[in-house]
Amino acid sequence: MPFNAIVFDLDDTLYPERSYTMSGFRAVGDWSESHVGVPAHECFSELCAIFEQGHRRDTFDRWLASRSLEPDGRVEHMMAVFRSHDPDIALDDSVAALLRRLRDRHSLALVTDGYLEVQRKKVSALGIEPYFDVIVFSDELGRDAWKPSRRPFEAALERLGVQAIEAVYVADNPAKDFFGARGAGLATVRVRHDDGVYGHLEADSPEWAADAEIGDLSELEAALESLGAAQEVGS
Repeated sequence: MPFNAIVFDLDDTLYPERSYTMSGFRAVGDWSESHVGVPAHECFSELCAIFEQGHRRDTFDRWLASRSLEPDGRVEHMMAVFRSHDPDIALDDSVAALLRRLRDRHSLALVTDGYLEVQRKKVSALGIEPYFDVIVFSDELGRDAWKPSRRPFEAALERLGVQAIEAVYVADNPAKDFFGARGAGLATVRVRHDDGVYGHLEADSPEWAADAEIGDLSELEAALESLGAAQEVGS
């Protein structure tokens, strides 16, 4: 493969982001039982139902309204519990095996968006630090460096010591992942999980789309071969 470096996204790329959300809802359920008297299992079930209905940005507001509870201060408390909890998430054995294989042939980097402490907790819970030569938390570079900014990708390339043409970025969300990576000069691969949070999204334009698409990480190595061959032909 012509790629010397592979840069990965984290959420819904290396593990299912829904599992983190469910873990956070369990923590919020414990909070609800001790602070507003709603049994933890009921709160958890109701939050999951609201989330699955597609209400992702106002889940807690809707839950409070469904319980006739005033939102004043409570939404902020629920968000704080959600973001500060120790996540119960795990890396699938097949993904761990893939990362071990890739490490034998490539430098690996991770570029992840979101609040710094939240993302650090996810990385720690998954135990993935040993697989990566470089981990870039975009929040460390400033809020204006969150995707779709090019800056976290440029930082990853600089820390890896490779040129953009030598690197490929693997991610899932066309609303933010590929625009900055393409702008920084990386090739791109989308993992479109059928049950992924962003699996239904389509890119607004070619600039926001990936160069190749797969349905599962088990297809990544073949996709890298094809993408690399096409890149060599075009060079």
